[in-house]
Amino acid sequence: MIAGVADTHTALWYLFGDPRLSATAKAFIDQAAVDRRSIEISPISLAEIVYLVEKNRIPTSALEDLEAALENENHVFKEAPFTKEVVKVLHRVSSEDVPDMPDRVVAATALYLGVPVISKDRRIQTSSVQSIW
Repeated sequence: MIAGVADTHTALWYLFGDPRLSATAKAFIDQAAVDRRSIEISPISLAEIVYLVEKNRIPTSALEDLEAALENENHVFKEAPFTKEVVKVLHRVSSEDVPDMPDRVVAATALYLGVPVISKDRRIQTSSVQSIW
């Protein structure tokens, strides 16, 4: 069962124990793991990580570490679908509210799955999408 969808920074901050992850977000993900529920990661986040690595904004190992977590069947993180059904939900995430396309895809994924998005992004938080931070 799916508990939520993590934004790119949320997934990385959780994976690496970064103190910028809010206590609420960490507790939500930890509880999902205890309950054997998943936190979904959109493939668009993997693409965003490639971009951040190429720009030298995060270490090269970040993508490998997240991929390893996604391949580990016991890890809380699982890869979310990126299907035409998710794309159809994009119109429910206003480009005025959330102008960044990767963020819109993450938010649309959460809407499609019927779960909150875990994100520090203010644009997502103030949109119509349920969020946790």
